[in-house]
Amino acid sequence: MLPLDVPTMLLMTAASSLTMAGSFAAVRSQRREGSQLWALGLLLHTATYMLYVLRGTAPDWASIVLSNTLLSGTFALALAAVCQFQGRALPWQRMLLPVLAMGALFAVFVDDYRARIMVTGVVLPLQIGMVLWALWRPQPPARGRGVLLLTLSLGLEVVLLGVRGVLAAAHAMPLDGLMRGGPLQSFTFMAVFVVVILASLGFILMTKDRADADNRYFATHDELTGVANRRALVQALDRDVAHAVRSGEPYALLMLDVDHFKSVNDGHGHRAGDQVLCHVAAILRARLRAQDLVGRYGGEEFMVLLPGTPARGAAGLAKTLREAVEQTPCEYGGRVIPVTVSIGVCGARLGSGDTWDRLIHAADQALYAAKAAGRNRVECVALAQESPRSRAAPA
Repeated sequence: MLPLDVPTMLLMTAASSLTMAGSFAAVRSQRREGSQLWALGLLLHTATYMLYVLRGTAPDWASIVLSNTLLSGTFALALAAVCQFQGRALPWQRMLLPVLAMGALFAVFVDDYRARIMVTGVVLPLQIGMVLWALWRPQPPARGRGVLLLTLSLGLEVVLLGVRGVLAAAHAMPLDGLMRGGPLQSFTFMAVFVVVILASLGFILMTKDRADADNRYFATHDELTGVANRRALVQALDRDVAHAVRSGEPYALLMLDVDHFKSVNDGHGHRAGDQVLCHVAAILRARLRAQDLVGRYGGEEFMVLLPGTPARGAAGLAKTLREAVEQTPCEYGGRVIPVTVSIGVCGARLGSGDTWDRLIHAADQALYAAKAAGRNRVECVALAQESPRSRAAPA
């Protein structure tokens, strides 16, 4: 590699860091997920390389001690950014101790270039190692472009710094100073330039990957209760009913409505009403099989899809769910809120002319019958005749 002009490469690296910091400002998220901390680290990186450019004209305490202390601070903020992205508390001790150690050691070895390279070959890789550890432990992140790009770029930085430290310790590299060009120096600063861009893009992609995952989740899940939303229910019904028609397997559907829900909102407040909905959803999920699906159909109404379930089995499950809700009052704000549900059941072996909207209509008619009969009860209807009959009396 031909030697490149060192001051030019330093200015290019500072410019890339400042540009990426501006990019983070442009894509700033409303959530606290480390972007601002990463951008602040890039600003410290910019200041580090601007002070490097002043080597020989600025005092040594600024161009050597302060600049490398800021460089260590860059990786401390990278650690903080990853921890905040993971939703963890900031590890202040692991952030501050390396920065203080870097400042103290560079103050001691301010006149010893070889010792300073060895220090950076130990302290900075340890800091980057802590960043990677926070990224991958104790729970590995969801594999995505951002995580892999950030890992590869920081891994390259660890190798680069470690090799320079080993070469300096073995007296196997020129020790003419920072501003003296050479193949190794040119490769080092070119690699740093690339790492700044790739690592920052990796972090941006991490936030985008998370946003995409959230969008996919909320496209099929109710934001309040976490169960399937109406769209996901209809998609599952469309798929399941087609399979049931082909296979001749029984299929059942439950429609549940929280009794007197308006009075809960009026008497306890809308937050209490939200808690009641979450409470009911949790009870339903805990008592269903893996192949069943519960979702919020709208307002205080839930739907349960029961593939491979005959009408008798669906009626028995509905009775169990009704009793479980009644026997488990909701606690909110130090108060106990009694909760009951009315359930309409429709189950049958589906024929070629049966559709999911017929199932919903039949179950809804059964639910209406349960509410009309006094609530807190289960009513069943056969798909053929769609006439309700009681399966459970009120408790």
